[in-house]
Amino acid sequence: MIKEFKEFAMKGNMLDLAIGLILGAAFGAIVTSLVNDVIMPPIGLLLGKVDFKELFIALNGQSYATLADAKKAAAPIIAYGAFMNTIINFLIVAFVAFLIVKQANRMKKEEPAPVVAPTTKDCPFCASTISLKATRCPNCTSNLG
Repeated sequence: MIKEFKEFAMKGNMLDLAIGLILGAAFGAIVTSLVNDVIMPPIGLLLGKVDFKELFIALNGQSYATLADAKKAAAPIIAYGAFMNTIINFLIVAFVAFLIVKQANRMKKEEPAPVVAPTTKDCPFCASTISLKATRCPNCTSNLG
């Protein structure tokens, strides 16, 4: 059983999947940093020096100066700023995945459609579709031979 598992784990597809997961996690960290450290600060500055990571709503009706203060007080909160950052992360990752798939599809060679020999023909008398092997039309009974 251990031998079978080793054969399964060492197959090419399994190694490709493992490498893809590792690269995906690293790419996710890059995108998170891009959103949190590059994209959101200028947007926050344009909107009046807002730090999106700090946007939250306290559900207990009390007011807290920062998200950290609300978490320290164990207040129930909705951290919609962090959620917005996550949505932007997702959109960037989805867009990059779209570009990769689009480029991969462009690089694929177009396989010509297989040529299929016709198996039917039209009757010259009644224009109905009949088999190529027919010597008499089953519709109008005309002799085709």
